Amino acid sequence: MKKILIFLFAVFCSKAIAQTAVSDSSKNNNPIFKGWYADPEGIIFDKTYWVYPTFSAPYEQQVFLDAFSSKDLTHWTKHPRILDTAAVKWAKIAMWAPSIIKNKNKYFLFFGANDIQNNDEVGGIGVAVASKPEGPYKDYLGKPLVDKFYNGAQPIDQFVFRDKDGQCYLIYGGWKHCNIAKLKSDFTGFVPFEDKTVFKEITPENYVEGPFMFIKNNKYYFMWSEGGWTGPDYCVAYAIADSPMGPFKRIGKILEQNPKIAKGAGHHSVIKAPNSDNYYIVYHRRPLTETHANSRETCIEEMHFDENGFIKPVNITNEGVKADFIK
Repeated sequence: MKKILIFLFAVFCSKAIAQTAVSDSSKNNNPIFKGWYADPEGIIFDKTYWVYPTFSAPYEQQVFLDAFSSKDLTHWTKHPRILDTAAVKWAKIAMWAPSIIKNKNKYFLFFGANDIQNNDEVGGIGVAVASKPEGPYKDYLGKPLVDKFYNGAQPIDQFVFRDKDGQCYLIYGGWKHCNIAKLKSDFTGFVPFEDKTVFKEITPENYVEGPFMFIKNNKYYFMWSEGGWTGPDYCVAYAIADSPMGPFKRIGKILEQNPKIAKGAGHHSVIKAPNSDNYYIVYHRRPLTETHANSRETCIEEMHFDENGFIKPVNITNEGVKADFIK
């Protein structure tokens, strides 16, 4: 009798383990964390994945930024209010699209605020600084870094790009125009280009907003969002060039809605896992059940390249990605 009971118990345990394994393998990891968040920038600091998104809400409620960290891309820790308008006297509303970079053991968080519509309004692109990735951040300049429209570009959707030689650039722009500018080493302003201009337009065909750039095999991959952020046609396209200055000729879309999964997939960033060829695209999308413009959630997918270095179309999923620990 005792042997029978032991056998039955073993069978029960094996079934339970099998059910657990099936459950884990079919777990949906998208969205990667709860809440309405958009415009995510993903990056790695000290063997930890970080995501810095926009808090997706009406403009007057967008008065702070949260951050999220993970050791494996699947379990995330929330770091609330790493920056808010109380620390930035000139920022009142619409705190958007953070971009972060580590420089000389400090963390510099670039952000948009106030959604200015002309050169007479106060706002634009600001910079905050902290000693840790999770902050707290404080205003670095006491004023916006960019507070005017240059080449028709609204000063929003900033991305900080570090080139192979260590030079950092600010790439930004809404209203279908994109600029690049060479940052000073201390991020207090800009260094003019050789022709004495400060802001150069690098706008590719169909560009709307949300620029991002990375280097692969000595080529510069420039990515951006197209379509309207409130609609289902929001998407991501890209170009490749030999320089961060371009010229960038549009190749095509690589991320867009799937009517069976979600709508409005766009405003992304890219993470390359160290010591591997794994690339991940972090982006936001709108669930099929949602119609409100601000009902956006942050998701992640694998991103692959073909033998010629072109980006393959990304399939948006509910599963997301498997755990990837930084070695």
